[in-house]
Amino acid sequence: MAIAMIREDLLERRMPTQGNYDDLWEELTLAQKFAASSLTQFGYKLNFIRDFHDTHIAVLSCNENIAVISKGGEINTHPNIEIRL
Repeated sequence: MAIAMIREDLLERRMPTQGNYDDLWEELTLAQKFAASSLTQFGYKLNFIRDFHDTHIAVLSCNENIAVISKGGEINTHPNIEIRL
């Protein structure tokens, strides 16, 4: 059981996709797509999707600003997450 948790933690540490974001965009829920579309108008770009323990959160950034979008499409522009460089 502990090995499975370690494996999940390692899978969680994905690197942001370089180049084409079409694959990431297709993984968003419909609600996330609408919310992400509104944020892209302000310069935000989709960085990665965190899918861990029944959460499906899209993480976007614009300069130093981070925004997350929940599975239901709720936007949080002041999330309590840390982004590794």
